[in-house]
Amino acid sequence: MVVGAFPIAKLLYLGVRQLSKPVANRIKAGARRSEFFKNYICLPPAQAYHWIEMRTKMRIMGFRGSTIKPLNEEAAAELGAELLGEAIVFIIGGGCMVFEYGRQAANSRRKEEELTQSINSLQTQLGELALATETLDAQIREVNRLLLSLPAAPSTK
Repeated sequence: MVVGAFPIAKLLYLGVRQLSKPVANRIKAGARRSEFFKNYICLPPAQAYHWIEMRTKMRIMGFRGSTIKPLNEEAAAELGAELLGEAIVFIIGGGCMVFEYGRQAANSRRKEEELTQSINSLQTQLGELALATETLDAQIREVNRLLLSLPAAPSTK
C-alpha cells in the first residue's frame, strides 16, 4: 500500500484550493475596474441574486405583491464580484474533487484488473495441476496393470 503518496496528494489539493482564493480576489478586483466585465459579467447575476433573495424574504414575511427595487450599480458590482469570486473558489474545489474521484476510480479499476488477472492466473494453474494429476493417475493405473499382468513369482519354502 502506498502510504507516502496519499498525504502528498491531499497537501497538493489543499495548496490548489488556497491558491484559488488569491486568484478569485484578483479576478474580483479586475471585475471592479473593467466596465465591460462589470456590466455584462457581474451586474446581471448580482441583480438576479438580489431579486431572488428579496423575493424569498418577502414571501417568508408574508408580502406577496410587493415590487423589488434593483440594487444600485456600485452595490451590484460589488455583489457580482463577490459571487464571481465564490464561484471560482467553488469551481476549483469541485474540479479538485472530480480529479480526485477520477484518480480513485482509476486506482480501483487498476486493482480490480490486477485481481482479475491474478484469479485468471490461479485458474490456469489449477487447470494445469488437474491435468498433471490426471496424467499421473493414468500412469499409476498403467503401472498397476503391468504389475498385475506379471506372472506370480514362485514361492520359496
